[in-house]
Amino acid sequence: MPQLDVRESASPPLTIADAAGTEADTVLARLGSAPGGLAADEAAERLAQLGPNAVRTHEASGWSVLGRQFRSPILILLLVTAALSLSLGDATNSIVIGVIMLVSVGLGFSNEFRAERAAEALHSRVTHTVVVLRDGTTREVDVTALVPGDVVQLGLGAIIPADLRVLTATDLLCDESILTGESLPVGKDPAPVAGGAALGDLTSCLFMGTVIQSGNCTGVVVATGGQAEFGRIALGLGDRQPQTEFQLGLKRFSFLLLQVAIGLTSLIFIANLLLHRPLIESLLFSLAIAVGITPQLLPAVVSTSLATGTRQLAKRKVLVKRLVCIEDLGDMDILVTDKTGTLTEGRISFTAALPVTDAVSADELLTLGLLATEADYTGAKRSVLGQNPLDAALWESTQAAAFEPSRYQRLDVIDFDHQRRRTSVLVRDAGGPARIITKGSPEDVLALCGATAARVQALLDEQFDAGSRVVAVATRAAAGTEDISPADEKDLTLAGFLVFLDRPKAKAKESLDRLNALGIKVKIATGDNAKVAEKVCEQLGVLSGGTITGVEAEAMSDPELSAAAREASIFARVSPEQKARIIRLLRQSGGAVGFMGDGVNDALALHQADIGISVDSATDVAKDAADVVLLDKDLGVLADGVMEGRRIFANTIKYVLMGTSSNFGNMFSAATASVVLSFLPMLPGQILLNNLLYDSGQLAIPGDRVDKEQLLAPAHWDIAFIRRFMFLFGPISSVFDFATFALMLFVFNAVPGEFRAGWFIESIATQTLIIFVIRTRRVPFLRSRPSLGLLCASLGVVALGVYLPLSPLAGVLGFDPLPVPFFLALLGMTVVYLVLVELAKQWFFSRSAQQQAAAPALPGVRRRGTDHHVARRAARFSSTGSRTRHSRRGPLVPRRGRPGRRTANRVQGPSRPRNS
Repeated sequence: MPQLDVRESASPPLTIADAAGTEADTVLARLGSAPGGLAADEAAERLAQLGPNAVRTHEASGWSVLGRQFRSPILILLLVTAALSLSLGDATNSIVIGVIMLVSVGLGFSNEFRAERAAEALHSRVTHTVVVLRDGTTREVDVTALVPGDVVQLGLGAIIPADLRVLTATDLLCDESILTGESLPVGKDPAPVAGGAALGDLTSCLFMGTVIQSGNCTGVVVATGGQAEFGRIALGLGDRQPQTEFQLGLKRFSFLLLQVAIGLTSLIFIANLLLHRPLIESLLFSLAIAVGITPQLLPAVVSTSLATGTRQLAKRKVLVKRLVCIEDLGDMDILVTDKTGTLTEGRISFTAALPVTDAVSADELLTLGLLATEADYTGAKRSVLGQNPLDAALWESTQAAAFEPSRYQRLDVIDFDHQRRRTSVLVRDAGGPARIITKGSPEDVLALCGATAARVQALLDEQFDAGSRVVAVATRAAAGTEDISPADEKDLTLAGFLVFLDRPKAKAKESLDRLNALGIKVKIATGDNAKVAEKVCEQLGVLSGGTITGVEAEAMSDPELSAAAREASIFARVSPEQKARIIRLLRQSGGAVGFMGDGVNDALALHQADIGISVDSATDVAKDAADVVLLDKDLGVLADGVMEGRRIFANTIKYVLMGTSSNFGNMFSAATASVVLSFLPMLPGQILLNNLLYDSGQLAIPGDRVDKEQLLAPAHWDIAFIRRFMFLFGPISSVFDFATFALMLFVFNAVPGEFRAGWFIESIATQTLIIFVIRTRRVPFLRSRPSLGLLCASLGVVALGVYLPLSPLAGVLGFDPLPVPFFLALLGMTVVYLVLVELAKQWFFSRSAQQQAAAPALPGVRRRGTDHHVARRAARFSSTGSRTRHSRRGPLVPRRGRPGRRTANRVQGPSRPRNS
C-alpha cells in the first residue's frame, strides 16, 4: 500500500477549514495517509507523539482530591478559628484545632481517593471502538487510539470520533446541534467547499461529537482530542458535570444547615456580647458552634457509600458513569425498556422465507433480502461487523452461503431510517435491467404495494401471533434508472416475508418479578409489531395493562397520552421521537423514570429519562446518552443495581438524620449554657474534637445493613422531613445535656475543667450510640442488627471519648479528672436516653406526616441544557491521565526529521468512565 511518511513532508499544518476546501486526495497526501489508511506502526508512532484522542482524563489524582478537601468552607472556618486562637496566645487551643483539621482532611482524603480509584477501575470496563483501515484492512480500535491520517468507516448512529474530511459518502446526513445549535441535520459529501465558509457550512467535513443521522461514509482524521472543534469546547467547559437529583438534594440539605448555623451562631454571639463576655472569646465560641452543627465528614461518608456501592455493582456487572448516578438508580419507580435482549435472548435467527406469489421462490426471496441490506453485499458475506441484527441474521443463515455477489451490481441505496422504517436498493442482475428492492416493516412496505390480499394478511397475522419478527420484501422494475430517492418507493409488488425468531429469556420472568417487588413498573417500548410484544409478555406470564401504538400516540394530545401511558404496559411501533415524548410525559406525571435501550433510536429517550441505562454491546450513540452501562443485558442485573442504589441512599440518610439531630441538640445546649453559665461549657477545640470523634465513628455507616422494607420502594430527599426529625430529636438530646449540667453543678459541684470533661463524655456517648436507634424503624438489635463494623466503630469512639479526659492528654485538652460516681450516673442516663429516643421514634413514624413522606416525591421535570450534553459526550473521549497528553497547539505538523514530543494539557476532574 502506498504510504507517504508524514516526516518527509514540508507542508504547513492542516486545519479542518483547510481540509474542507481541499480535494480529498490532496488531504490524504498532506496527512501522510492513503485510501487504505495508515500502516499500523505509523499509527502507533503518531499516537506516541500526539497522545490519545481524549479531552478528559479519568486518572484518580491524589493532589486533586486533596485540593478539594482544602476548598471546604468548614475547613476554612477551622483555619480562621485556629488563626484567631494563635494570635491571642492560646497556642493549646490552636494546636488542638490544627490536629483536628489534619485528621478531618486525612479521613476525607482517604475515603474520597478510594472512591475515585474505584471509579477509575470502572472506566476501563466500558470502551467505544471505531472501524478503521490500517494496512489496507478493516479493524476495530479504541476511539482514543485514533490519530490524524487514520481512515475510518462510519454508519447510521455513529458518533463522529474526531474531526474528519469526508472521502466517500452515501446519503449522509449529520446532526451537528451539539456544535451549532441547529436542530436540522446537515447533508455531507466529499466535494470541497469554498474558502472562508462558517463551521456549519463545511459540508465536506465531519466534526467530533456530532452524530450520523442517516447514510454512511468513510473519512480521514484531520484533528483529534483538544485540537478538534468539539474538543476545544469540551476543554473550555472544564470538569463541570450536570447535577443529579441526589446532588440537588444534598445542596438543599446544606442550605438548611446554613440557615440553622447562621441563626444559632448569631444569637450566641449577640447574647455573649450583651453579657459583656470578651469579644474574641465569644467569636471563637460562635465559630466552633457553627462548625459543630455541621456534619463535617458528610462528603467523606457519601464518597465512602458510593465507593462501596461501585465495588458491589461492578461485581454484579453494573457500571456507572458517575458515582452519584447510583443514587438516582435507586430512585427509579418506572422502567421503560426495549424488548430485544431484555425480555428476549437478543440472539436473532432467520427461520423462514415465505413467498406470497408463485413468481418468487423461497431462495429468490432470501436473495432479495440479502441484496436489500445497507452493507455492501460483497463485504457483508465475509463479515457482519457493523450490520443491524436482522441483516446479520440473514447473512449468517446457512441459505446465504449460496449467494453469488458477483452476479449483481448495486447502483444506489437508501439507508434505513426510523421514520420510513425500510431500506431500498437499486440493483442490476447480471447486466440485465435495474430494479428497486425495498425491505422493511410489513406495515410500511405493504402501504407501498396497494391493496393487501386477505390470504397475505392472514399469513402475516399468523406469524405475528406466533411471536415471530417479520420483515416484508417488495420489488419493481426500474429500467433506465441510475439512482433513487424515497419518492421512488412506490407501486411496489410484495414478494414475501422474511421470518426471524428471538426467544424469550429463561430468567426474564424472575427478573420482572424482582423489579415488581421493588415497586418498579416495567413498560415495554419497541419498534416491533404490537402482537409480537404482546406474545412475548404472554409467554412470560406478564399481565399487560394495554398497548399503545405509535399511530395512536401520534393522534393523542399530551394530557391524553400522559393518562394513557400511566396505564399502558406496551408501546409498539413507536419512533424515537415518540419514545422520548412518552418518557417526558411519564416524568411529568410524577414518576422517576428509567429508560433502558441500546439502539440508535433510543438516544432521545435516554436523554429524556431520569436515569438512562444501556449495555456494553449497545451502539455508540446509546452508550453516550446513558448514565449506567450494564455488562450483561439482563433485568436481573438491573434489579441488583436498584437495590444497591437504595441501600446507599438509606445509609446516607442515616448519617444525615443522626448528625443533624445530635449536632443541633448539642449545639443548642452549648448555646444555652454559654449564656447561663459564668464560663464556656466547652472550649472551641473541645467542641470540634467531640464532633470529629463521633463523625469518624460513623464512617462505618456505608457498610451497614439495611432493613428489607427500606429497599422495597424508592426514597427521595425530603428536607421538610429532615427538619421535623431534627426539631424533635435535637431537643431530646438537649434535655439530657441539661440533666448532665445539673448533675455536674449541683451534685458534684464541678469546676469548669470537670464540667467540660463530664459533658464531653456524655455528649460522645449519647450522640454516637443514638445511631443504633435511628438506623432502623424496627426495634434495634432484636429485630434489626447493625453491621459488625458499625458496632465496633461506634463502641470504639465511645471508649476513646471516655478515655481522653482521663488520659495524659487531659490537661492539654482542658479537662480535669472526674469522680467515679459520675460514670455510674452516665450509664443510667444513657440507657434512659436511648429508651426515650426509641419511644419518640415509634411515635414519630406513626404520624400521618411521616407516612406521606415515605411515599415517592414528585421529582419534577429536569432541565438539560447544551453544557449537559457536551459534558456527557466529552466523557467518551477519556483516557488515563498518564496517557492524556493532547495539547491545543494545533493539528499534526508534518516536517522533516523526527517530530518533537508535545507538552501535556490534561483536564483533570471527577472520575468518569472511559469513552462513555
